[in-house]
Amino acid sequence: MAENVIELQHLQKQFGDHSVLKDINLSVSTGEVLSIIGASGSGKSTMLRCINLLETPTSGKILFRGQDITGADFSLSRYRTKVGMVFQSFNLFNNMTALNNCITGQVSVLKRNREEAREIAMKYLSKVGMEPFINAKPSQLSGGQKQRVAIARALAMEPEVLLFDEPTSALDPQMVGEVLSVMRDLANEGLTMIVVTHEMAFARDVSTNVVFMSDGVICEEGKPADIFGDPKHPKTKEFLSRFLSC
Repeated sequence: MAENVIELQHLQKQFGDHSVLKDINLSVSTGEVLSIIGASGSGKSTMLRCINLLETPTSGKILFRGQDITGADFSLSRYRTKVGMVFQSFNLFNNMTALNNCITGQVSVLKRNREEAREIAMKYLSKVGMEPFINAKPSQLSGGQKQRVAIARALAMEPEVLLFDEPTSALDPQMVGEVLSVMRDLANEGLTMIVVTHEMAFARDVSTNVVFMSDGVICEEGKPADIFGDPKHPKTKEFLSRFLSC
């Protein structure tokens, strides 16, 4: 049985009087590809940002391999080398080339020497099909190319888990496919992934498990065939009705 890498226990997040996450319980095991779906404002991205502690939970626990990451004695910087994140808006360093975007974190955080970091950066830029553009700066790249560099940058840290926060939502439709193709390859290689996405075909075809969220709670979770083939919760049925009728 696969070990739980990340576990959420009674996770809650409030912004003032507004409760965004309400008693979330969830576990993700090694090699799992978990897609989180739901309407905008359902709490998906907030949950992902809590997992990486970009948002501080109001209450509850987040465990990484059994250790509470909100504990005072837990090394957040070390944790973030183990749990990488790919953002909707790329978050690349605009003054750096694609190659240097993938080298900098390795040198400054992992303390790799520059030669080793360059070799690893090239490995992952090549993996995502960006080797011909290593000397280009973000302003010279398309949205799809920027996101592929962002994925290579995250992979260069060699994380155990990769979080994707709506990685295709800022892309033109014709560029979505190239990013999803990279993600599909990573899933096939066994990388543990948590993906907040509006790409229902990806969630259905690539995920090992799917979570449907609405109004800050998990309404339904299960295998893609069950969620897409026979959803039980009325809100899941309503959300998926347009996709399922296509």
